[in-house]
Amino acid sequence: MTLPLLSSVFAIIAGLIHVYIFVLESLRWRSPSVWRLFGVRSQEDAETLRPMAFNQGFYNLFLAAGVIAGLAFSGTRAGYGMAVLALASMLLAAVVLISSNRKMVVGAAIQGVPPLIALAGLAIPA
Repeated sequence: MTLPLLSSVFAIIAGLIHVYIFVLESLRWRSPSVWRLFGVRSQEDAETLRPMAFNQGFYNLFLAAGVIAGLAFSGTRAGYGMAVLALASMLLAAVVLISSNRKMVVGAAIQGVPPLIALAGLAIPA
């Protein structure tokens, strides 16, 4: 059970985006240019949110790891299932983001469109 090429390509893109989000939230959060990307307006607010952003960054890293591991083992049912679960989690997180704050439509699209395409590619016969 391997992922089709279209799904694999967009799964890799989704994974890389989530690694990038990890870097922003967990490693570069103290930079004003970074926290402003997430709509944080002051240094004080950024410091208050830092532990949450750090934790959320790792959540994104773990989703990326799920996709990468799933692709690495996509010839197996377990790997296929792992990739699908991670991609679906990424997509649903984007839905939650846009549902909770309509101003985050761009972030939700960046986070959610690649896994959506990857999952949609599973419906295309090989």
